[in-house]
Amino acid sequence: MTSFSPDVVGAILHHMNDDHTDDSLTIVRAFADPAAEAATMTGVDAEGGTWDVVVDGRTRSHTVPWLGQVVERADIRREVVRLHDAAVAELGLPAREAH
Repeated sequence: MTSFSPDVVGAILHHMNDDHTDDSLTIVRAFADPAAEAATMTGVDAEGGTWDVVVDGRTRSHTVPWLGQVVERADIRREVVRLHDAAVAELGLPAREAH
């Protein structure tokens, strides 16, 4: 299993939680719980992304597996985009024009 340094993981979490909170919520609503009220990315590795998901005021952790293979840091961005696109399709939301 590929693991990433704490600096890499921290940068990814910072980016997702500061710039893509709506995208995280879309992903967890599609693949963890449709009633999710909030989602905070708490981890990332070669297997998937992990979010703290808030439902009815309670928080639980949920890992969503990547749709493809993650070997390098750059692969994570591609996989988050793929997860988001799949989540949009799953939830029947309008697709964005560009990421």
